[in-house]
Amino acid sequence: MIRIMTPDDYDAVHACWMACTGMGLNTIDDSREGTTRYLTRNPHTCFVSEQDGSITGAILAGHDGRRGYIYHTAVNPAYRHQGIGTALVNAALHALANEGIIKVALVVFSCNDAGNAFWERLGFTACGDLTYHNKALCAITRIDT
Repeated sequence: MIRIMTPDDYDAVHACWMACTGMGLNTIDDSREGTTRYLTRNPHTCFVSEQDGSITGAILAGHDGRRGYIYHTAVNPAYRHQGIGTALVNAALHALANEGIIKVALVVFSCNDAGNAFWERLGFTACGDLTYHNKALCAITRIDT
């Protein structure tokens, strides 16, 4: 079952993220407070998959009014290859389209072969003509998964 993610899902979603290698989590954005802030800003575009009362996957998706963005798409390794990731992406894309968004972007670490292959299977293309830049406005600690 795919449903809207709520702040009450945080512990189970975080456990799912931690079960997946290469997530690129950090202690600020991916904290309970950071995730709740994101869900409050994007109440209709983030989803979880649930099976027998357990969270098996999650996707954070939102937009700035112009472009949609997908973050932290994860399926617990014990539940992969069952269509859960695709169902989560489809739910997020549908929700973003309902909010008038026509283009969606995401970032995948270049060393995440499985992640890059997943997105390419779903029709997302790598943009070789772009360079991604970011700047931390405070100290951020990465969580190794």
